[in-house]
Amino acid sequence: MTNWSQLLFPSLSRTHSHSHAHSLPRTSARTSSPFAVSLARAGNSRRSSSSENGSGNGRGTATGAGTGRMGIGIMRRPVTSLNRNHYFVIGLVLGLLLSFYIPQDIWELVQQEECPQEAAENLLIERFGQEFEPHLNLINKPLAAKKPVKNVIRPRYYSSELGIREKLFIGVMTSQEHINTFATAFNRTTAHLVNKIKFFIYADSVKTNYKLKNIVGFTDTRESRRPFHVVKYIADNYLDEYDYFLLVPDTVYVDARKLVKLLYHMSITFDLYMGGARIGLDPAPGASASVDGGEPGNQEEEEAPGASDRNYCSLEAGILLSSSVIRKMRNNLERCVRIGSTGDHSVNIGRCVKYASRVAGCQESFQGMRQYSYALDAPGRRHRDFSELAKEEAFRNASTVYPVQTPEDFYRLHAYYAKHHLEKVQERGYALEQKSYRIANGSISNKILEIRWPLGVPPPSAPETRHDILTWQLLNGTHSFLPHGNAEHAVAPLSKIEALDFAKVLEITLQYAALKHPRLSYHSLHSAYRKFDATRGMDYQLHLSLQEGSGRRRRLVVKSFEVVKPLGRVEVVPSPYVTESTRIAMLVPAFEHQVPDAMQFVEQYERICMQNQDNTFLLLIFMYRLDSPSKGDEDPFKALKTLALDLSSKYKTDGSRIAWVSIRLPEQLSEPVDPQDWLLHASMYGPRQLLSLVVADLALPKLGLDSLVLLATPGMVFKADFLNRVRMNTIQGFQVYAPIGFQMYPCRWAQFCRECDTCDVSQSSGYFDRHNHDVIAFYSRDYVQARKLLHPQGLPIIRSDLDIDQLLLQPGEETRPPGVESILDMFVAAQHSVHILRGVEPNLRFGQDVRNHLARGGSLPDSQPELCGREQCIHLASRKQIGDAIIRYEDKSILHK
Repeated sequence: MTNWSQLLFPSLSRTHSHSHAHSLPRTSARTSSPFAVSLARAGNSRRSSSSENGSGNGRGTATGAGTGRMGIGIMRRPVTSLNRNHYFVIGLVLGLLLSFYIPQDIWELVQQEECPQEAAENLLIERFGQEFEPHLNLINKPLAAKKPVKNVIRPRYYSSELGIREKLFIGVMTSQEHINTFATAFNRTTAHLVNKIKFFIYADSVKTNYKLKNIVGFTDTRESRRPFHVVKYIADNYLDEYDYFLLVPDTVYVDARKLVKLLYHMSITFDLYMGGARIGLDPAPGASASVDGGEPGNQEEEEAPGASDRNYCSLEAGILLSSSVIRKMRNNLERCVRIGSTGDHSVNIGRCVKYASRVAGCQESFQGMRQYSYALDAPGRRHRDFSELAKEEAFRNASTVYPVQTPEDFYRLHAYYAKHHLEKVQERGYALEQKSYRIANGSISNKILEIRWPLGVPPPSAPETRHDILTWQLLNGTHSFLPHGNAEHAVAPLSKIEALDFAKVLEITLQYAALKHPRLSYHSLHSAYRKFDATRGMDYQLHLSLQEGSGRRRRLVVKSFEVVKPLGRVEVVPSPYVTESTRIAMLVPAFEHQVPDAMQFVEQYERICMQNQDNTFLLLIFMYRLDSPSKGDEDPFKALKTLALDLSSKYKTDGSRIAWVSIRLPEQLSEPVDPQDWLLHASMYGPRQLLSLVVADLALPKLGLDSLVLLATPGMVFKADFLNRVRMNTIQGFQVYAPIGFQMYPCRWAQFCRECDTCDVSQSSGYFDRHNHDVIAFYSRDYVQARKLLHPQGLPIIRSDLDIDQLLLQPGEETRPPGVESILDMFVAAQHSVHILRGVEPNLRFGQDVRNHLARGGSLPDSQPELCGREQCIHLASRKQIGDAIIRYEDKSILHK
């Protein structure tokens, strides 16, 4: 018979088959449910009855027992199902109750949280109705922050923010009697080698016309307090700017190069009190009882710490203090004044340093570095023969030498030490060069080591294109062939500076040849070449004819030498501060035949300057012939005057105006001029360039000495950027600006190019004419000073029209400086202190007068003017364009290609 209990519950039947008789009670005992306990009790009663009924039948017992087990397993499953249903029923009941008691506007609350804008609109509609329109209230909005944000103010320089300071400050204690002697000598030998130097004197005199400007005067004349005034002044003004401070009298020579080099090897984080050690003075009688009137009982309190140890640095040799010591001295300055009561500055400073910084004594050496001082007044040294003193090692190693007896000794000492340092530099340079050559030794490629000759000089620059190739220029000692790399001049004489330079190079080369070839003697210069490289310097190649032997055995040998003059240290020239707001006074001269060009220039000036309210002023200079009327309808400049008056009245409210000055030319310059005769001249003045000086002399009195003047031409075209460059490059008392304008070709006439006023400059449309000096910018005061320098040399100043004849004399009849034909030449010949700046200016263009003349139906002259040299004439086309035209003309077959 199949046991269905095992089929339905195999695990349960398997478990109970191996269980003991007491397994069921043990299981029921672990059951916590009362329902399970009752089932267990019922099972026990049933099993007991079965055992009684079937006590004699073993099968029945087994069956009963099995039935009892199966009954127990079946009764557990309804209990589990009932528990799950119970939980389900409870949850369902709670859900029904919650749904019954939920308020009906719950969805409105949820929608209000999700859509606050819609809820707000509904609320406004309920309060104000459907026709409500919101209005923005912008009064006093946006509101300013109650606590404004503080901007972080950063220093102007990185060094200030990072705490980077200069190295050395020198304070010299001198007197009024020594300002122009010892102090001046000290300043000339030391000031250019240190960061800062100041001279401290007593200001008991009102005299202030000293040559030195870095002087500080003290009104307190008490000698004992003098060093403390110096310390206070230094601490108040320069404490955070310098690392070390050197206090010396005016009788000490300081080898600043050696001292600065020494300071760079020491750390600034420690207190430094360095100098030549000496023994201080004993305390004055009664000083142990009281100091400056103190009570006797305060002896231990008033006595400075370390006063008994009188190892002080000598001020006669110079005292070197670090900034940390100066700071501590300033914080205890009142105490230092009380304890510094002696008449010896060295003792007073030493006591203050010991008290403030707790330094044990004068430090003759610090961190392995030692400052040496040399005393000239020591026994056996009372002489000025520095050649004897130079043999002593102590003298060569000294950074301070004292006491100097005369101001001339400063210069002697400075010359010796400068020579000594120069020899050291040359020795180190030679040793470095030899070391570099030994490292190379031919075993490593020079491309890796990059060892060149001369050592440390950059190699020649490699040209990027064929147009950038630097050519060698042939020399013969007096002339240069093909100068400037062009064919305009085949031969040109060397200038005075070039001749002196070449003579010096030849002399050095001959000295080297005598050492290199002692058996050969110099005969003559075979040839020489030179080349200037802006990144390297000047290179020379000299081929010398050297003579070997004598008499009939004499023969000439050509040896080649290469000489390099490398560039020195490149320095930026400091320039005064300028702005682009300076007012420019434009001077535009015009002859009678240039009236149409002047009219067009005034229209251009109105469009660029007057309409844009540029800070400029236009002054026209009318140059009348001797017999031309200056009034009425026959006035050749009437139309120009009318236009100037109309524009002045039109822009009167803006402050822009146009004025004019009339000049009457002398009889020799009053001949009628054909416009085409002057077209090929680079200058608007034609063959009379010297008239530019006449224009400036007669027009500048109308402007004033502080005016920025731009001398222009009626045929030029400019832009506003050009005026700003004039303002930036013209500096009063410092610089004159002479731009190099772009000369435009007459493209419509030559038909080699296309006219375009707004296009960039190009080789096909024109060239920069460096021979045109008409446009120049300067300040009136600089011009007047230069003219006064040349007035005694035969270049008189023109003060009226009647003086023009004096300036236009023939070259053989006057003593005018040679080469002066324009204002630029005048500045060069005057050798004035102002610089002369020349540079290409693409926004300044010439040639508009030629185009206008051809557009009005004019023509160009058939031949070159007699007084127009090759440099003074303009070019009508480039060489390439003219060459192409010649080829096309000669080869008729390509005309139609």
